[in-house]
Amino acid sequence: MAKIIGGLAVSHTPTIGFAVDHDKQKEGPWEPIFDSFAPMQQWLAEKKPDALVYIFNDHVTSFFFDHYSAFSLGIDHQYHVADEGGGARDLPPVKGDAVLSRHIGTSLMSDEFDMSFFMDKPLDHGLFSPLSALLPFKPDWPTKVIPLQVGVLQFPIPSARRCYKLGQALRRAIESYPEDINVAIVATGGLSHQVHGERCGFNNVEWDRQFMDLLVNDPEKLTEMTIAEYAELSGVEGTEEIMWLVMRGALSANVVNKHQAYYLPSMTGIATLILENQSGTLPVNTITRHQEKMASQLAGIEKLSGSYPFTQARSLEALRLNRFLHQLIQPGPRERFRREQEAMFAEAKLTEQECAMVRDRDWRKLIQYGASFFLLEKLGAVISGSNLDIYAAMRGVSLEEFMQTRNQQVTYSVAGKEKAS
Repeated sequence: MAKIIGGLAVSHTPTIGFAVDHDKQKEGPWEPIFDSFAPMQQWLAEKKPDALVYIFNDHVTSFFFDHYSAFSLGIDHQYHVADEGGGARDLPPVKGDAVLSRHIGTSLMSDEFDMSFFMDKPLDHGLFSPLSALLPFKPDWPTKVIPLQVGVLQFPIPSARRCYKLGQALRRAIESYPEDINVAIVATGGLSHQVHGERCGFNNVEWDRQFMDLLVNDPEKLTEMTIAEYAELSGVEGTEEIMWLVMRGALSANVVNKHQAYYLPSMTGIATLILENQSGTLPVNTITRHQEKMASQLAGIEKLSGSYPFTQARSLEALRLNRFLHQLIQPGPRERFRREQEAMFAEAKLTEQECAMVRDRDWRKLIQYGASFFLLEKLGAVISGSNLDIYAAMRGVSLEEFMQTRNQQVTYSVAGKEKAS
């Protein structure tokens, strides 16, 4: 089974990435920051975790306010560096572990955390700024990363208590993973700062130190505070420090504090922390019980002949194809598809198998491959005009035969004013 070996907490200011990119680690204003990173670098080099579960927040780079989730888990094979306005940093993509991510996601959902999931999104300095100071990245990163994005920029945001409970659920998720791997939990964000309004530049060194001490020794106490109280003590943007409670909740009640440092160079209190787990064991098998709970919702679904549940695994592997089909919600790509189908295949880098399935309108194979029906429906509206044609083809019968199985003899497609060709 997987083992949580410890937790790291670190601020994630753009300053850190800037210093790494411009080799300023030994210059006066930046040197204290990187001195505090040295024990964390050494700890990671010695422990060599197989994966980091990395809790961070995006800064309106890949996640926008038109669809803003409280907790979003990455389930991809890799994550590229995002362009935040000045060009993407020259870092290789970090590798993910899609299987571990899916396990964690299933476990969290079974514990009634209504997660959202993302693929093919580049990540900004919330993740890559401290990561580039913690680990070597040339030619590649030495470990895999499971990114967990917390929406803390648009209120209401999760409470401190909810973050702590998420950490506790995260522990169950990781410790029930069947492979023998070592996992470290990394939390980023904070500490005190505010970057907007007349209170811009606010810091609170006394609270920052108190917060860190409570996080180590009495984290439950921190869950009693409201977001408004965090904003008063930490600054509005400083409330992102509640993400540290996710990491702390994933650890044992008693931890060993291996390193703690704090420095206030400019706008943000920059802190680093290493906590080693002191987990105990039970004489009963709670892990198997949790695994059975995780599996219960889909237990037996494999017995449904001719059914292909759209799982995260299928979604990830067919992402390129589904994205190609999704563009047909736009008039321009629809019109072009009718004229230049092959050119669009090439531009989307579809495989020959994918091209053949779309070209042949092989609806059944497309479903079996991992296409979502609700994207095939959009393709059908462009080229055939009838959902019933798709249904019949998937059943392997003629349209007339399928219609005889319906109570009403009608055809239809997705609503719209365009005529299919």
